[in-house]
Amino acid sequence: MTSITEHYNYSAVPDQAYQVCTRCIMNTAADRSISFDDMGLCSHCQRYDRLVSARRLQGEQGREALRALVERIKAAGRGREYDCIVGVSGGVDSTYVAWLVKQHGLRPLAVHFDNGWNSELATRNIELVLRNLGIDLHTHVVDWEEFRDLQLAFLKASTPDGEIPTDHAIGALLWKQAASRGIRYIISGMNFATESISVPEWSYGHSDWRFIKDIHRRFGTVKLKTYPHFSLFYLFYANILRGTRIVSILNYVDYDKGKAMALLSSQLGWKGYGGKHHESIYTRFYQGYILPRKFGVDKRYGHLSDLINAGQISRADALAEMQRPPYPEELQQQDLAYVAKKLRLSTEQFADIMGAPVKSFRDYRNLYGVVQFLRNTVNALRKRHLYPR
Repeated sequence: MTSITEHYNYSAVPDQAYQVCTRCIMNTAADRSISFDDMGLCSHCQRYDRLVSARRLQGEQGREALRALVERIKAAGRGREYDCIVGVSGGVDSTYVAWLVKQHGLRPLAVHFDNGWNSELATRNIELVLRNLGIDLHTHVVDWEEFRDLQLAFLKASTPDGEIPTDHAIGALLWKQAASRGIRYIISGMNFATESISVPEWSYGHSDWRFIKDIHRRFGTVKLKTYPHFSLFYLFYANILRGTRIVSILNYVDYDKGKAMALLSSQLGWKGYGGKHHESIYTRFYQGYILPRKFGVDKRYGHLSDLINAGQISRADALAEMQRPPYPEELQQQDLAYVAKKLRLSTEQFADIMGAPVKSFRDYRNLYGVVQFLRNTVNALRKRHLYPR
C-alpha cells in the first residue's frame, strides 16, 4: 500500500527571491503577491497602518462609539424577543463577543452551525458559556451526506479553499435567521486587530455561490437540497432593502486576545484549544496538515503577523512559534485517521487528493471581480460613516 506521506506537494510556491517583512513575519514564500517598500515593510503592514485608525477605535473614542451603537441596536430591537444575533463556534473571538454584548445590556440570540466536526471541548464551551451568560441558542445541524459531499468536492477541486463550505453556510445561516426573526443586527467576531491580513490565494469564495456551485457541479454527487447558502442578490436584499447590518463589535474595544482568553476562563469556565480555529477538528486538520503539506500555506504567518501589528506578541516570539509544527504530530496522525474515516476515504484516495496538481479558484467559475467591487464599495461607504464599523 502506498504511504500517504509520499504524496506531499511541497512545490506549490514557485522559486523566487526570498524576502521577509522587517516588522511582521509575512514573506514571499507565504504570499506570492506580497510587496515591500524601500524600508522592507510589507504590503500587509502598510495596509494595516493605512486603515487601522478608521477600522479600530480605541480608548474613549471607542467607548463613545460603542455606546451609540448599543443604543441603535436596542432601538431597532425594541418589542422583539432578541435585538441582535451572535454567531458562536466555541472559539475565543465569538465567545468574547457573547460576553461583551451581555455586558452592554443587549438581548442576543446565539446561532451555531453544527457541521459535524465539533470537538468535544467546543461543544462543552458553547453550552457552558451560554448557560452562564443566560443566552438562548439556536443550532443548525447540517445534513451530513450533503455536507460531506461538498467538502469532498472541494478537496477534489484541489484549491486551498477547503473551508469555504463551512464559512459560506455560517454566513447564510446568520443572514436568514436575522431575516426570519426581524433582527437588524448581526454581531460578528471579526476584528481588524487580530484578523487584518487577507491573502486571496489562501482562501476565496466565502460570498461566491457561483464558485461553490461550480466546484460541486464538477466533483459532487449528492444534490444540495438543504445546505444553507446565499447569493450576492440576497446580500443586496438583506443589506439595502432590509437594512440588516453586520457589526464587528471588537473593533470598538481594546481587544487583546490573551487577556480575553484569561477573562473567559476565569469568569465563564471557557477552555482554550491551543490554536486559532482549533475548536473544529476539520479546521485544525485542514489548516495544520493539508494546507502546509499540499499547498505550502501556513496561516500562522498571517495570524501571528496580525498579533505583531496589534502589539500582542513580539516578532521574536512569532518566529519561534513558526519553528514548531502547526500542532502536535501525534494529534495530526490521529486527525488524519479520523478525517479519512469520516469522509469515507481510503489511504489511496486521500493520497491521490494530496498529490493532485494544485489549482486556484480562478480555474473555476466565480464572481471574483464583482465581489471585489462590492467589498470596495462597502469600504468606501464605511469611510463616509454610512455603515457602522
